[in-house]
Amino acid sequence: MKKRIFIIAGLIIIIGIVLIVSNSQLKSSTFENVEIPEDEVIETMEEETEEEQEQSQESEEESEKQETGESRQISKILLDVVRGTIDFFSNRETHVVAIGDSLTKGVGDSKKQGGYVGILDRSINQETELVLFDNYGIRGYRSDQLLKYLDEPEVTKSITDSDIVLITIGANDIMQVVKKNFTDLNLDDFMQERDRYEERLRQIFTKIQDMNASTEIYLLGFYNPFEKYFQEIEELSIIVEEWNSTGKTIAEEYNNVTFIPTVDLFDDPNADLFAEDNFHPNDLGYQRMARRVLEYLTDE
Repeated sequence: MKKRIFIIAGLIIIIGIVLIVSNSQLKSSTFENVEIPEDEVIETMEEETEEEQEQSQESEEESEKQETGESRQISKILLDVVRGTIDFFSNRETHVVAIGDSLTKGVGDSKKQGGYVGILDRSINQETELVLFDNYGIRGYRSDQLLKYLDEPEVTKSITDSDIVLITIGANDIMQVVKKNFTDLNLDDFMQERDRYEERLRQIFTKIQDMNASTEIYLLGFYNPFEKYFQEIEELSIIVEEWNSTGKTIAEEYNNVTFIPTVDLFDDPNADLFAEDNFHPNDLGYQRMARRVLEYLTDE
């Protein structure tokens, strides 16, 4: 068991190292013993400039085609849900507050427009502003950090005035287990941390309800980012399943708290749902999350 968990940790660290190395490499060229007459220098530069312009134009056209394709994909995924959403929110003033980690911030979103929260905003408010969104997602946040962050005056005020609170939290709690116990990692380490996560989750829900007893709280569950590549490592699925079970169980203990599952959204080996880091969702992954959230928000 320890060996398999150690392999998991190794794979996670290796992926991180590969990402760091690939992002830090610089392209360089060396020209030795090359002589170009002065009258040919300008001509060469002009030719290169024209070529660069053509490449830039082609790149822009390709980018526009890609964005058009993505827009059509967004429409296909969200169209039916958005129709019902507009009607749902048109008769009420609604304030949505999103708190949590990088999934709330939208890391992996190619346009840096706020991930699933940004998609919700643009989808619901596409013609007129029906819903006010506040996004307080912070990359790398764990549940203990979020608990303290709730005391920030701006966040407290926003939650006090909210109708809906969306939360993504816990993935970095899992990653912290890997970092702390990398040399001697086993499944029990994740279970022990899960108990601590359970207690902090209760404190988070309680604190939010103390601020605003009428707000609706939605906790988004975990997905398994390694399922596509490491299906044979059962421990990964066990960890995700156990932590999701904890979130769902705690949510059921409270009035006005709902657990939103996401694991099934990413259990699709035929779809490209992850960003270049192979961990965070890409645009299509966030679109699936947004649709799932809309379904739960409008399910009366």
